[in-house]
Amino acid sequence: MGEELKLFGYWCSPFSCRVIWALKLKGLDYEYIEEDLFNKSALLLQYNPIYKKIPVLLHGGKPVVESIVILEYIEETWPENPLLPSDPYERAIARFWAKFAEDKSSSIWTMFATVGEKQEKSIKECLEVLRTIEEHGLGEKKFFGGETIGLADLALGGIAHWLGVMEDILDQKWVEAHTFPRLHAWIHNFKEVPVIKENLPDRDQMFISLKQRMEKLSASAKN
Repeated sequence: MGEELKLFGYWCSPFSCRVIWALKLKGLDYEYIEEDLFNKSALLLQYNPIYKKIPVLLHGGKPVVESIVILEYIEETWPENPLLPSDPYERAIARFWAKFAEDKSSSIWTMFATVGEKQEKSIKECLEVLRTIEEHGLGEKKFFGGETIGLADLALGGIAHWLGVMEDILDQKWVEAHTFPRLHAWIHNFKEVPVIKENLPDRDQMFISLKQRMEKLSASAKN
């Protein structure tokens, strides 16, 4: 599988980071191409004509789109350093939580794109998602798959970094040791994995970028 790998992404997208983490965990070399989401390149539109968004993994000239699909593709193409357990039932559980992350992600990311009552609603929905993960997802395990990081952890990885930035912007604190003890511990464990730690977007830059975006939204709402 020596064909050239290219990844079209965006620096602070959790969906791009999922793929970067997977490629790094697999020890794969790739070329990263940063996209301007407000002025998308002709190549991005060519390789993802249906959804027209990042991330796109180009393997030997063939595009693979949608971050969870890309993770599955990486796992099947390069099975060494597996992201999924060997046991079929445990693989099914990992895929369940990856799908849960996809199905419920809008409640988290909507917070970055709304203000006022809509944002309050998305915060409430997000807290319900976090409670579900806390009560049913982790148990007493270090990671969703046990002692090693895997597909479900990558799928839910946005919670570990992006949610904290949102807490800072809104000057609120949701995930603490006494409110979500299992999730709080998982966030610490996840971000201490070297591949994750070394490939997280700069928190200060994220804070500035996302706060500016929300201020523009708030100004537009008032007008």
